[in-house]
Amino acid sequence: MIDLHTHSVFSDGTDTPEAMALAADAAGITALALTDHDTLAGLDRFMAMQPEVATLLVPGIELSCRFMDRPLHMLGLFLDFRDPLLAERIDTMRRLRLERNQAMLLRLRTRGLAITWDELAEEAPTDLISRTHFARVLVRNGAAGSAADAFRRFIGDDSPCYVAMPELQPREAVQWIRAAGGVAVVAHPGRGFPRGFRWDEAMLDLKAQGVHGFEAYYPDYGPLEERYFLALAHRLDMVPCGGSDYHGGHKPGIELGVGGGGLRVPDEILERLQGLMA
Repeated sequence: MIDLHTHSVFSDGTDTPEAMALAADAAGITALALTDHDTLAGLDRFMAMQPEVATLLVPGIELSCRFMDRPLHMLGLFLDFRDPLLAERIDTMRRLRLERNQAMLLRLRTRGLAITWDELAEEAPTDLISRTHFARVLVRNGAAGSAADAFRRFIGDDSPCYVAMPELQPREAVQWIRAAGGVAVVAHPGRGFPRGFRWDEAMLDLKAQGVHGFEAYYPDYGPLEERYFLALAHRLDMVPCGGSDYHGGHKPGIELGVGGGGLRVPDEILERLQGLMA
């Protein structure tokens, strides 16, 4: 059992990298990847835990991209997370996120929702502030009934206060990942795209851009969706990856390794991914 998609306090999760490594070891997970959103900040602490656990710890990231005018997330696994060029590129993304967040604050204020930067910082244990932290402040201040309500009415992709980041194109994200020695994998295809979207055609395009695989195992998938993506990975000779998308307390009911309870990502996928690193 492996889990190649998780988040810590360094993006929008609630657990420290150390706690996640120890929890994975206690659960008997063979390999665990930390893939925080658009940041490498937690990986030093995460990888420093390797001598203390039997679980293989995999350095990763989840990059925000734009594909066919929709948000697409790209996982980079087995990265050289100390690569200076990658660090420089990620720092540029950090500055762009800061500018986006300030623009969203302004839009919220024009609608009478005067939340402050200090309130956002209180919700974020690190300096990376995401829409999850916006949602928590909106709920705390009584402007929204729940995080889902905050996204639906104010900060979701199609909502009035949303400001898009200048996102990467998949080809560029793949170049960043591969230049740092990593493997590029599309996260949770099927999410954020309309029903009936032709993922067979899209994956052919993404494979031509250097993508190695995509998540065929994901907690939200039903049996039919999982079978579809497994068959598609086989047909296109791409790696069928998977992970829990664990966020700790921000996603109640999702546990490391097993997701909602039924997730099982086979260990042999790890060998296929490691074989692509050469």
